[in-house]
Amino acid sequence: MKKDRTIFVCQECGYSSYKWFGKCPSCGAWNSMVEERERTTLKCTNNVELCRPLLLWNVEEGERFSTGFSQLNSALGGGIVKGQVVLIAGEPGIGKSTLLLQLAERYSKNYGKVVYVSGEESGSQVATRAKRLNIVGEGLYILPETNLGNVLNVLENLKPSLLIVDSIQTIYSTELESAPGSVSQVRECAYALAQACKKKNIPLFIVGQITKEGSIAGPKVLEHLVDTVLYFEGERFSFYRVLKVVKNRFGASGEVAVFKMTDRGLEEVPEPSALFLQERTGSPGSVVFPHAEGSRPVLLEVQALTIDAIYTTPQRRSQGFDINRLALILAVLEKEAKIFTRDKDVFINVVGGMQIVEPAGDLAVALAVCSSVKNTPLGDVMVFGELGLGGEVRAVHFPELRLQEGKRFGFNKVVLPKSCAFEMDGMEIYGVSHIREAIDLLL
Repeated sequence: MKKDRTIFVCQECGYSSYKWFGKCPSCGAWNSMVEERERTTLKCTNNVELCRPLLLWNVEEGERFSTGFSQLNSALGGGIVKGQVVLIAGEPGIGKSTLLLQLAERYSKNYGKVVYVSGEESGSQVATRAKRLNIVGEGLYILPETNLGNVLNVLENLKPSLLIVDSIQTIYSTELESAPGSVSQVRECAYALAQACKKKNIPLFIVGQITKEGSIAGPKVLEHLVDTVLYFEGERFSFYRVLKVVKNRFGASGEVAVFKMTDRGLEEVPEPSALFLQERTGSPGSVVFPHAEGSRPVLLEVQALTIDAIYTTPQRRSQGFDINRLALILAVLEKEAKIFTRDKDVFINVVGGMQIVEPAGDLAVALAVCSSVKNTPLGDVMVFGELGLGGEVRAVHFPELRLQEGKRFGFNKVVLPKSCAFEMDGMEIYGVSHIREAIDLLL
């Protein structure tokens, strides 16, 4: 039984209603409800035999396939597997298409034909960019197409070893009346491509556009649909790009791969920690923080700058660190450590364009601010720990891995939560339980 109805769908979050709203009840976006025709198909099948005890299901040890980039392979857990669906997103011009074109050439040399679906550029434009990147790609096929049916037809007939879609917001299905890029089109086209590739055990890379807020455009279900989500981070006009694994069903999330943008495309950076610390001078307000969202820590430089406020209301600016978290840290410093910044402008910067989300960076930011206020350098010390509202320094995950990475780069002095402290040969480890202890120790 089929029914055609008219519904209103929020283009920001995918919320649907039979009534129009000026403000989306789900995400609060204004004027985002667009009228679309809903097509509902009710179909029942007898699939009781598919419901089996866990012990009767076979455990698949999937073979890993190289992307051609060793750092990306490591971040993905050893490479990609058959039927894996990978969503990659980032700012316009940051290098998504360049990376995938290089990946497509290297993959085609090892595993056979690769189809690159270009919905935003013509075939000639892609060929021009490939020539600039010195890509020949005998097994690389370019398909300038936006019709979902035509893409699935090529997939059926050509049987490639890898499919790349750039981007999913340009693909549309003729069975839906909504415009390309709408919530319904993105959801249905992504689902159809993913199911087709999984049935044929073909890996799929999907490029997703992002909104001005930095989230992936389209419904949130798009990120739930895929197996892996990759985010390109870094400053657009910088040479370096950081590819972070946000979600991965076949490996650990939080892993990173660092690339350098050149006139010949993206080149891997084998030692990210050395990259982020190469220009560090150790001036007041600078501290080294071992960032470990994934299983591989990366050493970052956290910088703080405090100056007398010019205006009545002091400024609070942060690049790479949550501004709300910064406000909490400044309040704790004032109440528990008597470090006053109420009459100062405070600026925080994480060098290299990385984003610190984990709470382990609290202590590093706090000590960087104290160092800037007192105009006293901290020296070659590595700092990590979560800061509570009472000034207590709380335990964080992966302390041993962080210490090993710091020792590898010559940082022998470490300040960390007391509950995480343990002895390590060749390192001076100081465990602190309160922010005042850390300040007294270093300043």
